[in-house]
Amino acid sequence: MSEGADPHVVVVGGGVIGVSCAYFLARRGARVTLLERSEIGSGASFGNAGCIAPGHGPLNKPGRVKQALTSVLSETSPLYVAPRWDPELLRWLRVFSRFCTAAHQERSLRALAPLSRETIGLYRELVRGEAIDCSYRPEGYYEVFLTERALAGATREAGLIRQHGFGADALSGGAMREREPALKERIVGGVFLRDGASIDPHRFVTGLAERAGRYGAAVRTGVTVSAVTTRGREVTGVETAAGETLPADVVVLATGAYSIELARRLGCRYPLQAAKGYHRDRRVRVGETPPLRVTCMLGERSVFCTPMNDSVRFAGTLEFSGVNHVMRRSRLEQLTRSAQQYLTGLGEARAQSEWCGLRPCIADGLPVVGPVPGYRGAYVATGHAMLGLTLGPVTGKLVSEYVLDGAPSLDVGAFRLDRFGP
Repeated sequence: MSEGADPHVVVVGGGVIGVSCAYFLARRGARVTLLERSEIGSGASFGNAGCIAPGHGPLNKPGRVKQALTSVLSETSPLYVAPRWDPELLRWLRVFSRFCTAAHQERSLRALAPLSRETIGLYRELVRGEAIDCSYRPEGYYEVFLTERALAGATREAGLIRQHGFGADALSGGAMREREPALKERIVGGVFLRDGASIDPHRFVTGLAERAGRYGAAVRTGVTVSAVTTRGREVTGVETAAGETLPADVVVLATGAYSIELARRLGCRYPLQAAKGYHRDRRVRVGETPPLRVTCMLGERSVFCTPMNDSVRFAGTLEFSGVNHVMRRSRLEQLTRSAQQYLTGLGEARAQSEWCGLRPCIADGLPVVGPVPGYRGAYVATGHAMLGLTLGPVTGKLVSEYVLDGAPSLDVGAFRLDRFGP
């Protein structure tokens, strides 16, 4: 579709992916309607760790299955699968395990690297050019470790990241403590990811949605889309749960963990599961919460500690318990209990905020981005898992190029929707 055609695009989903799609489409002149079932940025974009991690690989890694099996039934482990009979989850886990190889890790890093490089510049452009007030800090972040074994694994992975053009520097425990005094003496070392950044994700997403509105996008909240309407093999719009029909030339499904049913009605199937993440925000106070200088990821526990204004966000975990927002107290507690192993001056304190949200995870660890095979005007952008914030802007730009130019400017073949079969 040419840019001059002025298509009407309905973007479904008001998280970082959907808002980024709406922004880039509207900025280039498309007529855009953004529909969100709740409020803008109210899902995973509201409370994630706020870490932008260019060069980061997928969840699937060598040894991940063995690691998961040793702790998967523990409610305080980084990865938790709630015991239940769920054939879809069992199929997903089977496919997931098939992709936990060194060869797939390398393929994934190679496929993700161009998107990560692009997203670094896009964040600078969006935050500064659009003057979005979101506590953007392009200072990198640390992965810190208590054991030599975990540090050795991270150092090997840092070597892979460097091969793809990103900064990843191995540091001793002493060097880590010089840079971040809040780290305990027991820290044996870490890795500094120089290209990373931190941000307040909710303020970024709501700010970007507001800028999309300035370019003409109509943003509607409290609207649940129940179906994509078609005529033959051509998209004609969407129907809402309230019975409203909205005509459109193009529909982009960016509904995260809720995308699968809408996509299936178009004959599009991919193995997606919702993985619940948690956060706990605590105000910085002496003896209660230390004033971190830079974001730290606690390696063995997979907990991010991100400074945000006058507080620290403790966030992380992957919980496969279905599509729900039930908060397990043990999962929340383990965020700060884990941090106490790594950080000095972390005592008991009341949390400012406690939250959980659902990340959409594809079984091979890569998102699905692109047109729905067999339908003109239908696109899907979901499955970014832990990389939704990182890849949000570049995904939005690529979708706008698909819609307005007919093809994206980067090679996104690894993310095609039909890679798991028709």
